[in-house]
Amino acid sequence: MIQLTVNGTTHSLDIDPATPLLYALREDLGLNGAKFGCGLGQCGACTVIVDGQPTFSCLLPVSAVGKRPVRTIEGLGTARKPGALQQAFIDHQAAQCGYCIAGMIMRAQALLDRNPHPDDAEIRAHMEPNLCRCGTHMRILAAIRAVADAGKAGIKPATEAA
Repeated sequence: MIQLTVNGTTHSLDIDPATPLLYALREDLGLNGAKFGCGLGQCGACTVIVDGQPTFSCLLPVSAVGKRPVRTIEGLGTARKPGALQQAFIDHQAAQCGYCIAGMIMRAQALLDRNPHPDDAEIRAHMEPNLCRCGTHMRILAAIRAVADAGKAGIKPATEAA
């Protein structure tokens, strides 16, 4: 039995310890925000936050998660009440096809959790591992900058705010 704490809730899963975290999130927990992109940790569509660090969930076996908390896009906000970054991505029209956006938002959230006021160079360097094939990088960077400038980076995710 594998125990995972995801978005503040602990789950016991009867799965193979070698199962990638991405598969456990999507197939066993029904959290479909993180996407399968490449399976090689080269695109970032599967990015989640594990113990404060952006992590390619396609590469991380559930056995390696241990007791470290996992945050997914579903833990940041809801459709009716999006988190600060989610709202900024909407406001800046940072999603075109939308496939990469959950991973982009999670990588950006990890940065803003660590440094609520990064400079542009730090934002660019931090976001570099995640790819957007639609070419909305400038809007993505503008959305992150807007949240940092507004001082909303420290807003608690929906699961912690209640």
